[in-house]
Amino acid sequence: MSIHKSASLLLAGAAMLTMAACTSVQPVPYSGIASSSQLKQNRSDDSAKVPYRYDTPVAWSQYSAVVLDPVTVYRGSDNQFGDMKDADKVELADYMSKTFSEKLSKRFNVTRQAGPNTLRINLTLTGAEKTKPVVGQFMHFDIAGNLYNGVQAVRGGQGAFSGSVSYAVEIHDGSTDRLLEAYVSKQYPNAMNLPAAFGSLSAAKTGLDKGADALVERLR
Repeated sequence: MSIHKSASLLLAGAAMLTMAACTSVQPVPYSGIASSSQLKQNRSDDSAKVPYRYDTPVAWSQYSAVVLDPVTVYRGSDNQFGDMKDADKVELADYMSKTFSEKLSKRFNVTRQAGPNTLRINLTLTGAEKTKPVVGQFMHFDIAGNLYNGVQAVRGGQGAFSGSVSYAVEIHDGSTDRLLEAYVSKQYPNAMNLPAAFGSLSAAKTGLDKGADALVERLR
């Protein structure tokens, strides 16, 4: 391949990557969730994944059980599903419910009855991006795409044309119903995670896996 042709391909790849970066969805303090007015811009190190948060001083160790409310698919005008079909939203919501329940059960007794030493957690699926067909996988084999994804992996950023998931978490005291913490989050696979690039919802589901792990870790 000639130097001129190689340079042209790299420039074309760079242009595509710039476009991908510019069109990536960023979460907002969704107006239709109960804690919306209390959410503030997160200034902590995890702000890239959790851009908005409300929290109070809590000794999480005092809680031994959790009630996990059914996952809600957000219908507000500021939702970030784009043109995603309802069937895909339901599939992600079901996966979210199952995944968070399984992960939380490693730390808490998952119950249906709120009471002392119990948390009640509400999860709202607020948006998702599908991995772009063909191009999302191609970027793992393209020179420019691999370079971009490598940098994004180091930075903890989203891979080129990769899918993602956005959601809100609201945590209440089970006996008083006091809001202890709330946040919105965007999660996605490591930018070099090749298996997550196959299947339009695979990246979003991997993001939910990571989000569930992050929640359990925070509640330890």
